[in-house]
Amino acid sequence: MQDPTYKNLILDLTFDFALKIIEFADSLEQSRKYIIARQLLRSGTSIGANIREAQNAESRADFIHKVKIAAKEADETLYWLLLCKNSKGYINDCDHLITLCNSISKILTKIIISAKNARRS
Repeated sequence: MQDPTYKNLILDLTFDFALKIIEFADSLEQSRKYIIARQLLRSGTSIGANIREAQNAESRADFIHKVKIAAKEADETLYWLLLCKNSKGYINDCDHLITLCNSISKILTKIIISAKNARRS
């Protein structure tokens, strides 16, 4: 949870997700899975960073663009998590992260659709 005085579901979700990704990447590092850990750490934490940046967008188009970047990062994160789950010798206990990532992706898609529809109104 970020600042308790400011409520924003997607900011809170992506911040908490990033913290979980950091923990998971640490466990990958301990298992000497350095490359996957770094890729997952980069993409998993950038989702929230892009959402945070979108909060200060200069226009609706800029906002949509930044949320789309976050959605792409979520998709990449899901890819790395699925590799971890399905690869032999990797830490397979990441179902909860996969579920969270899928939820975040769905919310981001809804935000993008809503922002585009608001622009047309």
